[in-house]
Amino acid sequence: MRSITLAIFILITMTLGHAQTDTVEKLRQGFRSELEKAGVAGSSLVVIREGKPIAEEHYGLAHIEKKQPANAETIYHWASNTKPFTGIAIMQLRDRGLLKIDDPVTKYLPELRKIHNPFGSMDEITIRHLLTHSGGFRGGTWPWRNNKPWEPFEPTEWSQLVAMFPFTEVLFKPGTKFSYSNPGIIYLGRIIEEVSGEPYEAYIDKNILRPLGMHRSYFDTTPPHLLPHRSHSYFIRDGNRTEGRFDADTGITVSNSGLNAPVADMVKYLNFLVGSPPARGGVDAASADGVVGAAGGQLVSGRTPYDTVLKRSSLEEMWQPALKAETDANGNSGFTTDIGLIFFIDQRNGQKLIGHGGDQNGFLSYIEFNPAAKTASLFVLNTDVGGTRGSDLISGLRRSLRMVSAK
Repeated sequence: MRSITLAIFILITMTLGHAQTDTVEKLRQGFRSELEKAGVAGSSLVVIREGKPIAEEHYGLAHIEKKQPANAETIYHWASNTKPFTGIAIMQLRDRGLLKIDDPVTKYLPELRKIHNPFGSMDEITIRHLLTHSGGFRGGTWPWRNNKPWEPFEPTEWSQLVAMFPFTEVLFKPGTKFSYSNPGIIYLGRIIEEVSGEPYEAYIDKNILRPLGMHRSYFDTTPPHLLPHRSHSYFIRDGNRTEGRFDADTGITVSNSGLNAPVADMVKYLNFLVGSPPARGGVDAASADGVVGAAGGQLVSGRTPYDTVLKRSSLEEMWQPALKAETDANGNSGFTTDIGLIFFIDQRNGQKLIGHGGDQNGFLSYIEFNPAAKTASLFVLNTDVGGTRGSDLISGLRRSLRMVSAK
């Protein structure tokens, strides 16, 4: 792992001292070399500081059969990076006086009373418990999976989850510890629908995606006009590459993992998180469609309308440690110390880094940012390499991005 970490770190950090074409080319070659060795089909990486991209790279193919290159407009599946959007929506509804995060979940979803809770009443589980992954619910949506071709990718209707409630139990006393739970986030998505009176996808589009200028972001099935930009996904096992499900339908779990978006849109989201208006310029993009020049959001009186999405104090409230968390959203250790409201927090060496990851159907991603320094980074791969090789590659990349962002 150390050789992978060092190789990526050296080649990426070269862009910080020089903004010249030759150093960017060296960055491109080094980054591609490590991904090629791992067998990754396509990938993208961006680092921003105060709204300005300082490093950007797009590697390989978004779709092998179509020979479609990866670039800033490539639409990746962001999997569990959907969860923070769900959390932000809950905070919006809280700020509008439509719910309280200490409300019992059963106030909005009385069906949950069918779940067995040996630790007390289901009415004692709150929205805050769901936001901090401390509700006591199991990790995965399905209690079983045999990978049969006829099995749906995820449950498609709320009634399917409700049918499982009598055969579901709370696993620990709510609020006592962190335990990552996809069902808990699905319940939050359902609450958003009950309170707003709109489908989850419509609410997020109107209240987060459009205000941030994320006009090519959507959930689940790709609209025809965006299909030319959609990335496929792949798995590598025992040296063999197989395809993931193209345009997989996350069904009722959409609030947990349904987001698809191009890198250029996700940079707008990064700027919102760090509170920086997008800036023009930066390192030369790896393609003509790079985020440089594509990252600009809508401006109102010279300022980005971030407060119309969520006021800063509420966003910062989501970044306050609630419980200890030794593993992050991707199940990795060594990158986090606490869980806040949805977001993972890593507090050490005098820094506070905040982030979230995604891992589903062959797509792997992580977003991390430092609001104090107004720096942020993201990377996404369309190939799950698996095994030690994959974990070493991801760990090395994440550590290198942290070093770059800290400079």
